[in-house]
Amino acid sequence: MDDLSHIVVPAQLSSLQKSIDFVSSFSQKTGFDLKRTREVELCVEEVLVNIFHYAYPGTQGEVAISCRTDPGKSLLIEIEDAGIPFDILSAGEPDITANIDERQIGGLGIFFVRQLMDRVEYRRRDNKNVLSLLAKLPSGQEMKNS
Repeated sequence: MDDLSHIVVPAQLSSLQKSIDFVSSFSQKTGFDLKRTREVELCVEEVLVNIFHYAYPGTQGEVAISCRTDPGKSLLIEIEDAGIPFDILSAGEPDITANIDERQIGGLGIFFVRQLMDRVEYRRRDNKNVLSLLAKLPSGQEMKNS
């Protein structure tokens, strides 16, 4: 990876806009168009809101967000927290064919993350959750040098 940017924010909803702005700015500087940037923002928002609500029950914590680019025309976002272990990839797929009244609450955001990102990976490292989201630059667009 050839470029890196990193922030650490408190794991609370008041940090959401700053976090999304950070990722959005990096995405745009990298060369992503507005549509792809909005998709990345949606995914980051979903992940962060879940961390802010569930990772640190009864206590406070932090979230580290790193953005990197690579020569393969992709953006890698890593979101790391020391909250309770949670692998979003282990969550079941929601039944999107069911009538809205019959659907279970929850799971749709994770579904969107899986659909919109080109790759989603989870690992536990040093007692921390590390979620990697890879977004490829749309074909025909050139990655900018940040």
